[in-house]
Amino acid sequence: MLMTVLAFVLALVLLVAVHEYGHYRMALACGVKVLRFSIGFGKTVWRWQPKGSETEFVIGVLPLGGYVKMLDARESTVPEAERHRSFDAQPLASRAAIVLAGPMANLLLAVLLYALVNWGGVEMPAPVLASPEPGSIAAKAGLIGGERVVGAAVEEGEWQAVESFEDLRWLMTRSALQEQNLTLRLNTSLNAIEREIVLPLRGLSSLEADAVLLKQIGLTGPFTKPVLGGLVASDPAARAGLREGDLVRQFGAVKVVDGQQLRQLIRTSVKDGNSVASGWLVDRAGEQLLIRVEPAVRVEGGARIGRIGAFVGAAPEIVMVRYGPIDGLWRGAARTWEVSSLTLGVMGKMLVGQASLKNLSGPLTVADYAGKSANQGLTQYLLFLALISVSLGVLNLLPLPVLDGGHLMYYLWEGVTGHAVTELWLGRLQRVGLALLFLMTSVAIFNDVSRLFG
Repeated sequence: MLMTVLAFVLALVLLVAVHEYGHYRMALACGVKVLRFSIGFGKTVWRWQPKGSETEFVIGVLPLGGYVKMLDARESTVPEAERHRSFDAQPLASRAAIVLAGPMANLLLAVLLYALVNWGGVEMPAPVLASPEPGSIAAKAGLIGGERVVGAAVEEGEWQAVESFEDLRWLMTRSALQEQNLTLRLNTSLNAIEREIVLPLRGLSSLEADAVLLKQIGLTGPFTKPVLGGLVASDPAARAGLREGDLVRQFGAVKVVDGQQLRQLIRTSVKDGNSVASGWLVDRAGEQLLIRVEPAVRVEGGARIGRIGAFVGAAPEIVMVRYGPIDGLWRGAARTWEVSSLTLGVMGKMLVGQASLKNLSGPLTVADYAGKSANQGLTQYLLFLALISVSLGVLNLLPLPVLDGGHLMYYLWEGVTGHAVTELWLGRLQRVGLALLFLMTSVAIFNDVSRLFG
């Protein structure tokens, strides 16, 4: 719990600070006087003004946002001698640049974070496919499990190298949400002959980017050998005579390809609420054994499933994915662009009802993911920060009056008509923007509670 809170607060402070620093640096570059740079709201817990600086730096007790207060005649009286340094006196291009600099700082941070991970390298499961879910898109396409994905192409696009299973997972998710088919180039583990198959994802009906989506596609995890480990002494596997390290070759009349298939076969070894015994062909240190196993019946989620009391499946093959300085930076920029465009696409689909509002996440989910990623190590936490930084940058570019994107819309209107938005309309639009933002936040928090406590 403490780790979750600390990771969440650190993420908030860093991302807000970078966002506001973008506004701050661009304001100074445009000759605007900055009065205050604040991280957080509410009671001030720390205040500092460097010698010779005109800016007061402040940290508030609630680190849920921040702001940069600039000299502005609309908010207070500005001495004539400093009128040229007020925000409202700047040309349209300067005002737009100052507003745009915040979201752009978040997007640039994401590029840097992704690049850092690419440069440092990360261990990931190899892109070797597990046996697909029965009846899934992958199964119908002819995949059986054990194939290694070496490349992929979205629709008629260029071929991309697939370095890890995470690369493949990202391509599947992106293709499905953008309703585009995905072509995979495969090496079979038996003869290393390349072949291509098409996953027809264009008509996929899923509205959410979640585990259900990957289950519909049929590729939910990487290949694992069907090896047993961690047996419980009093449970069915141990009672039947199975041992840790046994490699399961056959389950009844079914040839076993990998650990995922074996787990599914065990789960479904129930008929009319009772367990069904079957003969397992097991490889034990080169010796072939036929062992009769009868799973125990357990109730999960209202369904009766089979369990044997053993860990099923070896660890997946792991590869180190690392890139050089230029390639790593380029891939960081490309991933930031892909996540940004996908985020905007999903938001657009939510507006017209083509994507579920359950895709919205609020502070509880963000905090939960922050804690989990921090527990998994620095690399996963950096990837989490990059994803949230992209989301913050994109969110602030939405044309809502209370966000940076709303101010940019005002400036677009001013640039086209030659007249600024009137105070009357500013007030009206602000109220509408606040209402929409409150609605989005309410839906996001409801989704958080449903995910975490439902």
